[in-house]
Amino acid sequence: MDSLDLIQIFREVARLGSFSAAARAQGVSPPSVSKAVVQLEARFGVRLFNRTTRKVSLTDAGQLLFERSGPMMELIDLTQAALHERATRPSGRLQLTAPHALMQTDLPAMLGRFMQQYPEVALHLHVTDRELSLAEEGIDLAFRVGPIRDANLIVRRLLPIDFVAAATPAYWREHGKPSHPDELRQHVQLAHSLQDRAPTWQFSVRGKPLELALQPRFVTTNVAPLATLAAQGLGVVWGARRALAAHIERGELETALEAFSPTDVWLYVAYMQRRHNSAALRALLEHLDGFGQAFRQAEAQAAVVSAPDAARKTPKSARAPAPPPARSRPRAGRS
Repeated sequence: MDSLDLIQIFREVARLGSFSAAARAQGVSPPSVSKAVVQLEARFGVRLFNRTTRKVSLTDAGQLLFERSGPMMELIDLTQAALHERATRPSGRLQLTAPHALMQTDLPAMLGRFMQQYPEVALHLHVTDRELSLAEEGIDLAFRVGPIRDANLIVRRLLPIDFVAAATPAYWREHGKPSHPDELRQHVQLAHSLQDRAPTWQFSVRGKPLELALQPRFVTTNVAPLATLAAQGLGVVWGARRALAAHIERGELETALEAFSPTDVWLYVAYMQRRHNSAALRALLEHLDGFGQAFRQAEAQAAVVSAPDAARKTPKSARAPAPPPARSRPRAGRS
């Protein structure tokens, strides 16, 4: 039995003035209460009760322990209640991390909707392209793009990441729209790269990876400026469609090379363990699952809706020839 349990039993004996009454209150036998007090006295090396055949009273040392242990036990009870609340009701603070590129997507808005749904949860988002250690830096959940090699983490796929080349319509008219990634070598490149890596763009050509070495006019360690510069007509950016969506929808950027997007790039969420997570983290994971499912359903619905449009836009020369009209039979003459 640990010290806290022993002190709890000691306080019951002191409060009720009887070993048997304390045993009834704790739902245990009187010998076990007596044994617990003896064990506590042996641990401290001092007698805590004056014992008679009819009652017990506190010694000076016992009075000191009773007075000093009161605030401590109250704090422990409050802490246990708070921990139980964290385990059963979404509340408290979650530490998150995400790369800069995701700040240009709908991830911040999605986290905002989560906070609207759970007003007692506070979020601390560490935005960095450095892969933080969840265990060492106290991170509850990480958003990451690409493979996660840490075998100690629980990893969930959230969303596929589709890449496109994008530039202004005027830029494409002046320089020509590429039909293959190799043609981007002749274009003005606006690229993102970490400080210790040469900038490259990754493509998928007939199911095989293609890495294009770049000589960009503009290179940055943060992807945020790229869409703005591309929208100014300064060159081509190769990036996640979700990060460029606002510029594309406004017609500021026009996409190309969609068919060459890598097929194995996903947005992942990673956390430390499956069991004993707080209610806040469980609620966030459930919220993210719902977000991913809603996105996939919207994508599937968009594909179904766009199918008739694609059929209507198909050139006549590409359509199957219409069958010849059936010839009408000559009417039989009257006899």
